[in-house]
Amino acid sequence: MALFARQKNKLSSVSEKSAPIERAIQQLTEANLQEIFNLQFVSTEFAHNNLRIDTLCHDPENKAFVIIEYKKDRSFSVIDQGFSYLALMLNNKASSSAV
Repeated sequence: MALFARQKNKLSSVSEKSAPIERAIQQLTEANLQEIFNLQFVSTEFAHNNLRIDTLCHDPENKAFVIIEYKKDRSFSVIDQGFSYLALMLNNKASSSAV
């Protein structure tokens, strides 16, 4: 997707820059969760049932947990990881209803 910067009434193309490591993207996102996504921070590197969630957040409007996974490169294993997270959340749904 093309990105553009706006200066007054003029758009200029923004070139893509890669982040040095996923951790830098994670720290920046976690520090700005409220501003970017309107989410509340819960935990970083949250481990449960042999899974490690990069950033766990809570969406107070929808009363739901949100998992953020950071990837520097494209990978098909992301789909499998997403299904694992979905199973984790569904299996623990009852215990999270008190939030």
